[in-house]
Amino acid sequence: MESTELKVEMVALHEKRVRKCLSKVKGIERVEVEASLQKVVVTGCVNRSKILKALRRVGLRAEPWAPHNELLSAYATTSLMFNNSYSFF
Repeated sequence: MESTELKVEMVALHEKRVRKCLSKVKGIERVEVEASLQKVVVTGCVNRSKILKALRRVGLRAEPWAPHNELLSAYATTSLMFNNSYSFF
């Protein structure tokens, strides 16, 4: 059993679509979705290309997770916090 991490471009509304789509793929045992990071972790005995193909078939943009994705999402989150919390006028 192996875990596959993916970056899936989605909003909170797409979480249900992701789970439903991946529930139909044979070999997947567990799906974890972090919508705020746009991260999906799939656990089971299934090939990564099969998972990507299933997500793309329902219209979701997906790619393998890279370590720089966490840095970019953390940067975006903190920049939004600072933009909303400080007023210069």
